[in-house]
Amino acid sequence: MPSLRVATCQSNSVVGDLKGNVERIIEMLAGATEAGADLAVFPELSITGYPPEDLLLKPRFIEDNLTSLEQVAKATTTCAAVVGFVDRGMDLFNAAAICYAGRTAGTYHKQVLPNYGVFDEQRYFASGSPATAVYRIGGVKVGVSVCEDAWAPNGPISQQANGGAELMLSINASPYFAGKVKVRERMIATRAVDASVPIVYVNQVGGQDELVFDGASMVIDSDGAVIARAGQFIEEMLLCDIDVRPAFRKRLLDPRGRAASVPLHVVPVSEPQQRAETPLPRLKAPTLDPIAEVYAALVIGAADYVRKNGFSDVVVGLSGGVDSALVATIAVDALGANRVHAVSMPSRYSSEGSRTHAAELAKRLGIERRTTGIDEPHKILETLLTDSFDASPASLTDENLQSRLRGLILMAMSNEYGWLVLTTGNKSELAVGYSTLYGDTAGGFAVIKDVMKTTVYELCDWRNAQSPLIPSPLIPTEILEKAPSAELRPDQTDQDSLPLYDVLDPILQAYIEDDLTVSEIESLGFDGDMVRRVTGMVDRAEYKRRQSPLGVRVTPKAFGKDRRVPITNAYRN
Repeated sequence: MPSLRVATCQSNSVVGDLKGNVERIIEMLAGATEAGADLAVFPELSITGYPPEDLLLKPRFIEDNLTSLEQVAKATTTCAAVVGFVDRGMDLFNAAAICYAGRTAGTYHKQVLPNYGVFDEQRYFASGSPATAVYRIGGVKVGVSVCEDAWAPNGPISQQANGGAELMLSINASPYFAGKVKVRERMIATRAVDASVPIVYVNQVGGQDELVFDGASMVIDSDGAVIARAGQFIEEMLLCDIDVRPAFRKRLLDPRGRAASVPLHVVPVSEPQQRAETPLPRLKAPTLDPIAEVYAALVIGAADYVRKNGFSDVVVGLSGGVDSALVATIAVDALGANRVHAVSMPSRYSSEGSRTHAAELAKRLGIERRTTGIDEPHKILETLLTDSFDASPASLTDENLQSRLRGLILMAMSNEYGWLVLTTGNKSELAVGYSTLYGDTAGGFAVIKDVMKTTVYELCDWRNAQSPLIPSPLIPTEILEKAPSAELRPDQTDQDSLPLYDVLDPILQAYIEDDLTVSEIESLGFDGDMVRRVTGMVDRAEYKRRQSPLGVRVTPKAFGKDRRVPITNAYRN
């Protein structure tokens, strides 16, 4: 029972880009082979990208994915590879292939298929049967599982460990939300201790539509200790020498009688390699602080959406407010200042401070900024509609006209230059419908769609703290200190229409993410009339949210795949 040198390869795949994904897998495999690894482990569905969704309903896509797997298998030499792909039989299976010396030595089918939150795997896949084999790689008996398999306490990990596996692999495409890495680590540590087996956990990294995958691949020993960890939100190959002897000794003393378990068939794959006895140093990348983690997720989510969808540049409506300031800053960190363009669109109601702050922020970020005032077209629309309405447009109508004019200008910029419009609405506003359809919701990607307003301020403060060498804060202090306002009428503030965000956000958290009833939220100490007002606004705004662009998911329940409430809906709790 020697040690095994394992390369955890947390790759950033692109859904549907079979050629590119195979090239990246083979590139990382070559690096693992050169480093003397016995085994390179890649994420779930790393050949197709995750989640492939209805691409799985295309027979040619499945066929091409199998051809791609053959290319990966042929590229293996002295280092075995475990690669995620789609297998085909009477049904489709979310599968892992064990490849070595130019061939596929075995296949494992995922048994536990998630069908909650953002997951729809039962729509596409059939559950695999319990594993009948483990694989002798480099002299170590290795078991394989796929993502959700690990969340079942008595599932495939314990089954294969009981059947003789001395090391377990878990390949994953586990989407990020704030704090998820600690949840995963605790869960995998529990499985390792319960099964008396070390576990190699490999996770995908990168953005895919609204989902972000944070990597943070890890190796956990049979006592539940993290002995190696890759970084978060970066593509990385992490090498680790894993000694399985401590786990074997632990099993000998295990009172649960593992010797009585039915042994699984052992498939020989590769023999131990000759190398120096000195093991590699164990690298443990630190996990990010909570707010830094969210910021990193927003950056990679925006960067990958732009890159993977073939855009070069983005454009942001820069109002001088905190939301647009944060979105512009994230865009610069994601793409570089030369690929971010700002448009200020002042009206008669825009304060001089907002105009000045927008200009100063653009200067500090180093981005191009152009100004297109909306007063003249606004006046034309007012006159036009006055004739049609036989009266001047009502206050709300007039406010929405301004927002829609700004959306029109930004979309014109997008049409003319091919720039992707980044919208600037936050989760608090979207939740209660404090937004204008075809106005501030118009755009291609909503970077902070899943970020509450109070968290927007935290993210701005954190980002400012990361640039201490800049004489002034990157995001001007004046932007963070002034009362939030849409500036669509004289002396307007958000709190003319909404509760204070310090009150609103906890109510939204309780109602949307925790699914509490009105009475349960009221019992937490909130005013009942306020709770009923807020929850009513949330319910009525569903039709707006359904028409808004997708954005980065950073909470356990984002609007979209996580929360699917019917628009036509008479139920109120």
